[in-house]
Amino acid sequence: MAAKHPPLKQVLPPLILGGAGFSHQLTSNPNPLRTREVLKRAFELGLRAIDTSAYYEPSEELIGAALSHREMTPLYSRHEYFLMTKVGRISATKSDYSPAWIRYSVQRSLQRLRTTYLDVVFCHDIEFVPEENVLEAIGVLLEMVAVGKVRYVGISGYPIGLLARVALRAREVYGRPLDVIQNWAQLTLQNNRLEREGFQLFKEAGVSCICSSSPLASGLLRDEGVPVGNLGDWHPAPEGLRQAARDAALYTKSAGESLASLSLRYAIRRAQYSSTSEFSVATIIGGTSVAEVEENISTALQVLRRGGGIWQWNSEGESELGETGSHEQLEEDTRLFNGVKLIMGEWRNYSFSEDPYPEIQSGEGYLNSAMNQPALNQLVNSSVLSPHDQFPFGFTWLFPIIRPTGNKAKLL
Repeated sequence: MAAKHPPLKQVLPPLILGGAGFSHQLTSNPNPLRTREVLKRAFELGLRAIDTSAYYEPSEELIGAALSHREMTPLYSRHEYFLMTKVGRISATKSDYSPAWIRYSVQRSLQRLRTTYLDVVFCHDIEFVPEENVLEAIGVLLEMVAVGKVRYVGISGYPIGLLARVALRAREVYGRPLDVIQNWAQLTLQNNRLEREGFQLFKEAGVSCICSSSPLASGLLRDEGVPVGNLGDWHPAPEGLRQAARDAALYTKSAGESLASLSLRYAIRRAQYSSTSEFSVATIIGGTSVAEVEENISTALQVLRRGGGIWQWNSEGESELGETGSHEQLEEDTRLFNGVKLIMGEWRNYSFSEDPYPEIQSGEGYLNSAMNQPALNQLVNSSVLSPHDQFPFGFTWLFPIIRPTGNKAKLL
């Protein structure tokens, strides 16, 4: 019989390294040497959790090879770090949630990651398969918990209402809540629906640990724009939203800041603000190179602290400063946060996909074109934006002309 483990909310660190950066989706050349260099540096900087997926080819194999390399094994025992992976998603157009495939996928992940157990296994992108299949797969994973191959079970995906519904049903079917839910790109400067709606829904389903991934909206919120790997441009953002993100990058650059760093601080700070002793929200960050990992860690240290080299949860909410943070930076960040939200205009809280179960309809969220000028005046008068910030590149730059229309551009 498997040993009993503490609730995941008590042991999962606040910062997790995403393994998608070692995949063909996000890079043109995933390779063993770079992966080992990235993981070695990430561990040196205190990261102790990795999130990947069988779908992120060849991420699992590269991570497993790196962690079992002679440069790593003498320094870090298996119990000192978390390995999180996913099952069910096979390719961009194919998923398999059958019990036989779930068992095979877990066993394959164990072999690829060169470990005897997986800390967390998620059902990956549950929106692409029938709910009954997801519930059956959860049952298979719980069986693997009972024999010690898996420690914690969760689900991942984009539609928040669907994730909450499946979590509720799973608790009804199995008499216990899921350990964790992972949601992507909805605790960002562009879309904060996870905080506004998702957390409460997940709490009602008994889920006490959340992983928020894609704090840069899968690369949308950065100066370079969306990443393009070997699989081409897969990003779901329409051109209007991409233009708004480019405009936001120009705005933050004019203030001497990068959009990526600002967006990451926003996501981590909101996650920390939402976390309590009973409910934790971890942030999954990217890192395709040593330089990117170092930059992201440097940014995270402006919000978080480390103790004994290990990342710690904040105790005082959004006003608490990180190791290298300052009150001046916090004030400047707030000003820039509001500026970026204003620039996003109608694209603020745009959703990449329809939610089949939008349990909560929120009236808060974005500034539409009809209120842009009054909102701008109010912000300027309150010193959130200075006159210089308003028009560095012209009024049409500040408010994109392209409007979302039709079902694919749902505003939540």
